[in-house]
Amino acid sequence: MLIKIPQLILSIGFCLGAGVLGSFFTTSSVSTWYATLNKPFFSPPNWIFGPVWITLYIVMGIALYLVQISKCKFQSEKIKAVKIFATQLVLNVSWSIIFFGFQNPTLAFVDILPLWVTIFLTIKAFAKINKLAGNLLIPYLLWVAFAAILNLSIVFLNP
Repeated sequence: MLIKIPQLILSIGFCLGAGVLGSFFTTSSVSTWYATLNKPFFSPPNWIFGPVWITLYIVMGIALYLVQISKCKFQSEKIKAVKIFATQLVLNVSWSIIFFGFQNPTLAFVDILPLWVTIFLTIKAFAKINKLAGNLLIPYLLWVAFAAILNLSIVFLNP
């Protein structure tokens, strides 16, 4: 398989761009508002979130690229898969805006539930087109499941 470098870079850049957008709301709140919250014992140190998210966005971009370059019997399947992917990316950015920008963990938890479902649907849609692309998103699904538990714990610990 010939790697199409410009398309790969665009796919990864698209996902990293979503991360950068979310980080505008996150960065200023981490050392201020977020630092004042009661967090559960299993909350990772703040420095771990950046590298994990950067890695996940890169892997998401690779998965998107693999779907885009895959031969697909029905183009409509590929379009549907990319639309689901775009939806989860919007929900991903929305979570950062709601949690850190609006400083509203409860509403952010309401957002993270459909985010998780949409990631799951993306995995299913991607796997129909390219099995590796679907599998690449499993760590993202697991991380968001962990983030949902962390988010809900913060809701309960900060009434």
